[in-house]
Amino acid sequence: MFDLQTPKQPSEDAIIVQNVSKHFRIPHEKKTKLFEHITGALKGTTSTYEEFWAVKDISFTVKKGETLGIIGENGSVKSTLLKIIAGVLTPDSGSVKVNGKIAPFLELGVGFNPELTAEDNVQLYGAIMGMSKKEMEDKFEEIFEFAELPRFRNMKLKNFSSGMYARHANEAAVVPLAMITRG
Repeated sequence: MFDLQTPKQPSEDAIIVQNVSKHFRIPHEKKTKLFEHITGALKGTTSTYEEFWAVKDISFTVKKGETLGIIGENGSVKSTLLKIIAGVLTPDSGSVKVNGKIAPFLELGVGFNPELTAEDNVQLYGAIMGMSKKEMEDKFEEIFEFAELPRFRNMKLKNFSSGMYARHANEAAVVPLAMITRG
């Protein structure tokens, strides 16, 4: 009646990740204009950055036919690792080999300007919502604490992981709430 066959084991690796590491530089102060960089260099004050290792020395293989799930808390580099595998980001060290095609759909596209910092995007969104600069400054700490992103407020959004981007989008929801509570 039925011919039950044992499934064939995949013989070829679909994804090979070997000793992959990726880091980002988180600025301690905001310098967005060339003038600010030049005056800082003339004064002898250079920009300071914190080295943030998002992925460090990760290795694994996925055989053809296997499924891989990456599970973790917000900020645990799931999206960064997927972007490296998809070729959207390049690793600082290590290698990734993909046998086959990958079609990544990782970005949320929530409408922020990726070239601006998180702080600038919040200010812009607040201005669009009709808040004054003072009202925004009064709510800044609350907004960034809500999103659990105060450390990254001077980082450009293009360097955020998808999870951080989503939390930043949620912090934008605090802006309308701040408008409701203003006097």
